[in-house]
Amino acid sequence: MTDVPATMQAIQCHGQGKPDVMQLGTVATPVPRADEVLIRVEAAGVNRPDLLQREGRYPPPPGASPLLGLEVAGVVVARGAQVSRWQAGDRVVALANGGGYAEFCAVPEGQCLPWPSGCDAVTAAALPETYFTVWANLFERGRLGAGETVLVHGGTSGIGVTAIQLAVAFGATAYATAGSDDKCAACVSFGAAAAINYRSEDFAARIDELTAGRGVDVVLDMVGAPYFSRNVRCLSRDGRLVLIAFLEGATVEQFDLTPIMTKRLVVTGSTMRPRTSAEKAEIARALEAMVWPLLGQGRCRPPIYATFPLAHAAEAHALMESSRHVGKIVLSVSG
Repeated sequence: MTDVPATMQAIQCHGQGKPDVMQLGTVATPVPRADEVLIRVEAAGVNRPDLLQREGRYPPPPGASPLLGLEVAGVVVARGAQVSRWQAGDRVVALANGGGYAEFCAVPEGQCLPWPSGCDAVTAAALPETYFTVWANLFERGRLGAGETVLVHGGTSGIGVTAIQLAVAFGATAYATAGSDDKCAACVSFGAAAAINYRSEDFAARIDELTAGRGVDVVLDMVGAPYFSRNVRCLSRDGRLVLIAFLEGATVEQFDLTPIMTKRLVVTGSTMRPRTSAEKAEIARALEAMVWPLLGQGRCRPPIYATFPLAHAAEAHALMESSRHVGKIVLSVSG
């Protein structure tokens, strides 16, 4: 590696727990494996899985960096012997397996994408985690198509905003839930046909009204057990419930399975981090072909709520835990 220092600044977790366990420190700069590129990080996105890892509830998979951070934007500065596409000097965005909260991050070649036109570093870094997740779940597992309808829970989260924007871009109608009237208005501004304040309305009853009793074709849910029965109520015949997180619990104590049979429903879901590099590369290629042109046209773009210096990662986590944000929280690293 030429002109790459042996050490770098990175956020380290000294134990597990609250945001203050994170501190900026000096660690060894990663050396890219044969199929990896080394990226000089300009910005890194902050995501819910980072918070779970910090708390000890979402450990990195075997072989992954123990450092936090699952998405970065930056410049390739070195590459492994098997890398064929990327060269030193290429600007890329990448879905990392870990290690994004640092000055340098090693990422498998296939998990990198070209830096989209019109994006600065902060916006580019806000793309990979949410776009990979939404594409794999809403469009691949959920099979959302043009002319269909989807209910997106957590409509002002990074995942929620991405799901709304991409659903609309591909010809679907999106409804969303959010926790305040202001956040509901934000969902509509992102393209939702209607948004439901889950604190003051029963979202299942409201979806019944909005769809004249038909229900929606897909529900994208990150809440989990407390919403399960109402999610099933929201679905139309042949509907698909896609689960991507269990923020409020994973165990449903009692549930009548009959509607799954009578409405021919599909209940599915997935996680991103345990997937193989080959599986993530397939998603990356689909995004590059289907979604990256939309970014270049300005038809979808992640709203940035706040940006923090790398050393202030604890503040970024505290903000995400407060759920006050609308859109993405990003760490500025260099550049």
